[in-house]
Amino acid sequence: MSDLWNIWWVWLAAALALAILETLIPGYVFLGIAVGAALTALIVALPLSIGPSALIAIFAVLSLAAWLILRRAFRARNDQSRIIHDDINQ
Repeated sequence: MSDLWNIWWVWLAAALALAILETLIPGYVFLGIAVGAALTALIVALPLSIGPSALIAIFAVLSLAAWLILRRAFRARNDQSRIIHDDINQ
């Protein structure tokens, strides 16, 4: 079971599943996690010896960084909220 963490296509399959989940439930949350899983797949594909706990830590850091970047990239360009001072019923 511990060898499952060191297989690159498992991380890539998780990234694909999360990207599909993002299309079903949009909000850019799962997309950041999917990018983190895809980048972790690239790291696992390198001939390095990394333990499962280190891989989970790398995945968490990469997912957080990707989520922050996506949040900044897809935010509203200006404040789109309206402040209404007058009551429409008066």
